[in-house]
Amino acid sequence: ARTRCTHTNLFKMREIVAIQGGQCGNQIGAKFWEVVSDEHGIDPTGTYHGDSDLQLERINVYYNEATGGRYVPRNILMDLEPGTMDSVRSGPFGQIFRPDNFVFGQSGAGNNWAKGHYTEGAELIDQALDVARKEVENCDCLQGFQFCHSIGGGTGSGMGTLLLSKLREEYPDRIMVSYPVFPSPKVSDVVVEPYNATLSIHQLIENADEVMVIDNEALHHICNKTLKVPNPTFGDLNNLVSSVMAGVTCCLRFPGQLNSDLRKLGVNLIPFPRLHFFQIGFAPLGSPAASAYRRVSVGDLTQQIFQAGNMMAAADPRNGRYLTASALFRGQVSTKDVEDEMLKVQNKNSAYFVEWIPNNIKSSVCNVPPKIPQADLSATFIGNTTAMQDVFRRISDQFSVMFRRKAFLHWYTGEGMDEMEFTEAEPNMNDLVS
Repeated sequence: ARTRCTHTNLFKMREIVAIQGGQCGNQIGAKFWEVVSDEHGIDPTGTYHGDSDLQLERINVYYNEATGGRYVPRNILMDLEPGTMDSVRSGPFGQIFRPDNFVFGQSGAGNNWAKGHYTEGAELIDQALDVARKEVENCDCLQGFQFCHSIGGGTGSGMGTLLLSKLREEYPDRIMVSYPVFPSPKVSDVVVEPYNATLSIHQLIENADEVMVIDNEALHHICNKTLKVPNPTFGDLNNLVSSVMAGVTCCLRFPGQLNSDLRKLGVNLIPFPRLHFFQIGFAPLGSPAASAYRRVSVGDLTQQIFQAGNMMAAADPRNGRYLTASALFRGQVSTKDVEDEMLKVQNKNSAYFVEWIPNNIKSSVCNVPPKIPQADLSATFIGNTTAMQDVFRRISDQFSVMFRRKAFLHWYTGEGMDEMEFTEAEPNMNDLVS
């Protein structure tokens, strides 16, 4: 039998329940679980093959322990059509998820927010809520929920925000973190993206605590320019997102010198309750071949994470100012180095930080290095910058052009929505911009 860590009972496990919805959410989520399982030394069957006690010490943050020492992700997978679920199931880590946690319909939302939020999604929501409740019951001390979804489609946006608001009702004091994939400026997959996104943002403003904005175009840009991948697939893009997601929660999963958790992040990053849409970045991002030839220092990482090219949303931080920022370092880093570098950044670029919040960068250090080839240090960056208004302004412009003509509205009103909802959602999003 395995020997359990003796000090497990001294501190409460701060569990996170992960939820992924829609095609995009499920694909990103599946990738995320591959990364996290790798970091904790868990193979696709859920068995532990690690080499360090640290991997098991707080494994309960994301995993439940089943009989025979198997670890099962605390994850809920939902979609309104079975297709994506099947591909997750047949993927590399498909057998690790609990079969009961697959919640899916048959009809699909057809890129229609109203279907996901009101008609199709509403039929499935009770089943999803039941699964969520079961997972929460098993928790020792629930920290919060993390959502993976896109907000341009139908299921991730409509049903994702529906589940978000229901869970908000039920667990008002728990942190809701969302990783929504925003419609990108140049690459549009869905004509009605602006509608779906505006309606979702309306919900995210009200019900989410922290929103990490991700954007396919910015990810494409990183793959092309920085990673030198000529034609990136969605798999490459999802790799990037999953490394950020793992970086954000790293302090919860491994011991560190300067710890941070989801709530601390929120307290340090959100000066006003509605401004919880963050720009995220990650370093080191170099092509794997190049990184073998140089050593990465804390200074390099700090420079990299503040670069516009490393940001995962298509908003250029140079167009705005940071209200707050947070840098999460991993690996054998001394806290003094981190503090010094953060001070340097603030002093050199003081024009990019608002003067009415002194010392507005929070930093944290986690000692367990990341599982990236050829890198023993990594940094995750989360910034609350006014440049995010670019993203919202862009969606808002596209929205108003279509809404002026009432184009495509019949698809939404046909599912029982009222035009009023559109007229409410639009100014709510525009208030973020102004």
